[in-house]
Formats: sequence, structure tokens, C-alpha cells
Amino acid sequence: MTDLSELAAALRVPAEPVRTPMFIDGRDYTGAGDWVTRKSPGHGVPVTAAMRASRGDLDVAVAAARRAFDDGRWSRLTGEQRATVLLKAAQLIRDNVETLAYLETLESGKPIGQSRGEVTAAAGIWEYAAGLARVVHGDSHDTLGPDMFGLVVRQPVGVVGIVTPWNFPFFILSERLPFALAAGCTVVVKPAELTSSTTLKLAALLTEAGLPDGVVNVVTGLGSVVGQALAEHMDVDMISFTGSTPVGRSVLAAAGGNMKKVGLELGGKNPQIVFADADLDDAADAIAFGIAFNAGQCCVSGSRLVVHRSVEAEVVERVRAVLAKVRVGDPLDASNHVGAIVEARQFDKIRGFIDAGTRDGAQLVCGGTASSEGERFFIQPTVFRNVHPGSALAQEEIFGPVLSVTPFDTFDQAIQLANGVPYGLAASIWTRDLQGAFKSLRDVQAGRIWVNCTITGGPELPIGGVKQSGIGRETGRYGVEEYTELKSVHVQLGNRPRWIA
Repeated sequence: MTDLSELAAALRVPAEPVRTPMFIDGRDYTGAGDWVTRKSPGHGVPVTAAMRASRGDLDVAVAAARRAFDDGRWSRLTGEQRATVLLKAAQLIRDNVETLAYLETLESGKPIGQSRGEVTAAAGIWEYAAGLARVVHGDSHDTLGPDMFGLVVRQPVGVVGIVTPWNFPFFILSERLPFALAAGCTVVVKPAELTSSTTLKLAALLTEAGLPDGVVNVVTGLGSVVGQALAEHMDVDMISFTGSTPVGRSVLAAAGGNMKKVGLELGGKNPQIVFADADLDDAADAIAFGIAFNAGQCCVSGSRLVVHRSVEAEVVERVRAVLAKVRVGDPLDASNHVGAIVEARQFDKIRGFIDAGTRDGAQLVCGGTASSEGERFFIQPTVFRNVHPGSALAQEEIFGPVLSVTPFDTFDQAIQLANGVPYGLAASIWTRDLQGAFKSLRDVQAGRIWVNCTITGGPELPIGGVKQSGIGRETGRYGVEEYTELKSVHVQLGNRPRWIA
């Protein structure tokens, strides 16, 4: 087989699938399950192959993580020692951007330029998390009287299971794994079966960076088998899941067996709220990006345009004009802006929403066309006007490049429309009025809000949702604290008063 780095440099599809075994206890691991090939959704040919693990394979991985945590090979290192490994990992990620981006594009169908950007940004997250490894701390209380001193000790939670989705397999893992490691935890990762190669490549890079064996383990396979078993596992202390809200509910229920900590980042139906005084040209460009980015397969995609009626027609026309310039096609062609839909099932789901929108009387402004020739799945960015706020287009997470437009007349109506869905993951607010912006961001129910921008930011701020969009926070100092537990300590400094004299 041609060397992977050569294929990445040439941007050629491999002649045969790249095999990636599981990674347990510091080495490649081949279980008793079958090899499952993955077809590139942008090319329709097999490109990778991964193992389909059993529950027994998962038990091996969890046992390795448990040993690595209990013997202190990672959890009892100094913050400086952990930071050194994380910084080396960040550099190795930078050194392997082309290979990682190539694998990401092959499996997910996203444009190669986007993949390069995500991998590079992920390296920055690892660098940020390395700094946090040196500042994780508790607290002290010298207010308990002359003979008592109080401490709050922050300790790693233990063995963490991380289940990641197929839309941003490398980036989303990098929003979680380095923070768990900075806290001193050991980890078992279950990537999405469709996109596991970059996670397995990262595990090997972590070993090269000096991470002790057993600290990070990767088990591949079906979410309904391995992911569910990881959530249920009695020797896992915390589960972090990113995916759909229905699956998140099942993870939450499964985690109750041993009352493990749970972090969930789930679905979103995110509003782009455009007030009449906004910079309409800037807003239109960002709205088009927000729905077309990653072919709309993004939990924070701005899939609802809530716009003041006085500028609705103008904004919609400007969005249409931007989308008319968007090139959809081969994800390995750097000139394309939008790549493929990840698989046939997701392609059919998106087409179903487009068909339903037409049947329900919404006005198709642009897009709506789809192609699955040769098992390559592409959908043009699609915009609907006259969308009823209670319709499926406006209420349900489509996870595709489909934008619904609903006008408002008053501020209160805008907030009501923005909050009138079960989700609360993200929102964008477009206005030149600072007072109006702050009033909006206070009232909008979302874990992440952008003002005059969208889908941007760094690892310094936390991410997460409210309502049915999740529990807990990732990234920032809050992210590392998610992977810790607090212990209260009272220290008697003088003689303890006797109960019975």
C-alpha cells in the first residue's frame, strides 16, 4: 500500500482500505470481531477499515484504564509533567496535520481545507489544556475558628468514557480528551463507527508524546453495542457523550447504574436573530456560512433565520446570493466549499425534510437539489421562507444544509420564536444596538451565543447546552473541572473539645 503521508500529499483516494486496529494499553489491539470497511461519502469507494468490538473488548480497555488510574502512573504526576506530555502531543498533531486532515476528509466527506483548519485548531486546544494541567487547584478556608482549618481538594474523577460523533471526530475529541487528561483521568474513547481513523491515529501520537500505557484506550464499533456498554459499565466513573438528544437520553439512563458523572452535548435548532438595524451584508454572509458549513451537519448550525419583517426579503435575497456562489463537490478538491453528506441514511433524512417543507407550503427560495450517484452524497444548501414556527422544518434538528426563515415584528416575538424549540445549544444575534444585544443575550435560552458573528471562538470559553441540548460544560477552565470531584477536608489544629468530659 502507498504510504499514508504520500496519499495525503497527493490527495488521492487509497487503492485499498487503510486498516486501523483498536488501541488498548499502549498498543494496537485486534479483537475477535469483524473488520468493517468505510466508504468515502464523497467518492463512493472503500477507504478505511476498523474493528467492530465486542463487550469483551470493551472490558479489556476499561480494565487497562482502571489499572492506569489506580496505580497513579498519570493521576499522580505533577501538573508540569502532564503539561509536558500534552504540549508534545500538540506539536505532533501539528506535525501530522496533512495526514490527519486527509483521513478526516476521506471518512466524513468534509472539504480538505476545512479538515486542515480543524486539525490545526485542535492542536491549539491541546496547548491550552496543557496550561490548565498546571493550575488545577482546590481551595482553602481559614474562617472556621482558631482551631480548625478547611481545605477543598480537587481530584480527577477516575476512568472516563468519551463517546464522539461522526461530524467533527477529531475536533470534538480535542474539546474533551486533553481536559480529562489535564485533570489526571484515564480514558476509554469510543469514536463514531463511520469516522474512527483520526482518533486511532491520535492515540498512537499520544504514546509517541510520552503518555503512559493504558491512559488512553480506543475501542471501535457500534454505538448501540460498545457505546451503550461504556455508559453502563460499572468501572467507568464518568461518561461524556456528544450526539443526538434521543441517544443522549439513553446514555443518561444507562449511566444511572453506578451513578457515574455525565456530560452531554446534544442536538440544537439554533436561531440566527437579525434585527432591522443589523449590518445586513455581514449577517447574510455569516448566515449562509452557518447553514452550509460542514454541509449543515453541525450541532451549532444556524438552521433558523428569525428576522425582522421589515428586512426579511432583503436578508433572504442576500443569503440566496451568497449561497449561489457556494461550490459543492469532491471534498478532496480544495476549490469546493461544501463536501458530502456523511452516509445514505443521513442523506435520505435531509431529503425527507426538504420534501416535507414543500408539501407543508413553505416557499423554496434556493437549493433543494440532491445527488447520490455512485454512492456519493451531495445536497445543495437549501432555504425555505414562510416556515410555520410549529412545523418540522422549524422545530426538528435536520442536521443538513436546510435553513428555515420566520419573520418577527417585535422584540418579544423574536425572543419567543428563538426560544420556542426544545433545544438550547447556540444562537447568533445580529444588531448594531449594544443595549438590544445585551438584552437579547440575557433572554435567549442557549448555552453559547454569538453577537454579530457565528460558529467561532476558542477553547478559553465553555461550551454546552441548556434544555434538551445537554448537561455540563466542556473546554475552558470549566472543562477541566468537569473531570474532577471535590473533597472537603477539616483539619483540627488544636485540642478537639471532648464529647464527654
